[in-house]
Amino acid sequence: MNEDSSSRMPRQNGAETETGFWKSLLGWGQRLVQPRNGEDSVREAIEELIEESGDDATLLEAEEHNLLSNILSLRDRTVSDVMVPRADICALDVNASVSDLIALINSEAHSRVPIYQETLDDAIGMIHIKDVMAAHSILEPQTADDNGKNGGDLHLRNIMRDVLFVAPSMQALELLLEMRVKRTHMALVVDEFGGVDGLLTIEDIVEEIVGEIEDEHDQDEEPQLSLKPDGSIEADARATIEAFEERIGEVVTQEEREEFETLGGLVFSLAGRVPIRGELVNHSCGMEIEIIDADPRRIKKIRIRGLKTKPASGPASGSNETSGESPDKSPDDS
Repeated sequence: MNEDSSSRMPRQNGAETETGFWKSLLGWGQRLVQPRNGEDSVREAIEELIEESGDDATLLEAEEHNLLSNILSLRDRTVSDVMVPRADICALDVNASVSDLIALINSEAHSRVPIYQETLDDAIGMIHIKDVMAAHSILEPQTADDNGKNGGDLHLRNIMRDVLFVAPSMQALELLLEMRVKRTHMALVVDEFGGVDGLLTIEDIVEEIVGEIEDEHDQDEEPQLSLKPDGSIEADARATIEAFEERIGEVVTQEEREEFETLGGLVFSLAGRVPIRGELVNHSCGMEIEIIDADPRRIKKIRIRGLKTKPASGPASGSNETSGESPDKSPDDS
């Protein structure tokens, strides 16, 4: 089944339909990406309107100002700026069972899953949840004895759709237009050697314009920084340096602050590679960073000790420890 076949299936939610708003948005996008003679003035007129609205609140509401600014800035953004990095891609081997696929969809709350053969670099397609449900409901009466455990004779290849492959240098707005033409909502980003660098959905691009889109399946993420009783901090490696320093005060250099966005990026730079679980990495400010969880491609979770600046907020018992006490407790914690 190819991606076009989805247009013949009943539409189950508004996410798959094109409203007048989206048609207008895509029309504007096409003009910004591929302007015809004289249409550069459209962009110039919008830019002038945005500048003027800064002094006159009656020209544009704040939401309208942000929306137009985001549309214009999207023209300069590439696929690599917007994509989900490879390390965060949830994909499945083509030889996996339907029950494995359903379990992945339930746990990750994704409606589309990339399918690969042996490794992610050999991606061969994608599967949409409604195709799984449709095919499974047809086969279910025939596989009553199987109790739906393996989906009967249903193989992932039988319900797989084609997936779009794009270069990281492609304009994000251009990809949005191509997705509309090809009626697909997912693309895999590949490098010059054919390796998968990331993934992009139409929602990722639209969120660059209208902001974060949350649905009934989205859940608030757990706090990324957790203060422990011994004065150490346990952190998701994706936590930003800005959020970390808001909690404990300034500890990294200005150069590091400008170069790295996340704690994981900082630790990767200090180690010169992806450190293994249990490894200790030291920072010049006196911090000792223990790798709690990592895989061969990325750092996932860290514990930070030896902080010389007490946390700005949190339980008094944890924040009153001096910098001299924390190192003494480190060996016991290891």
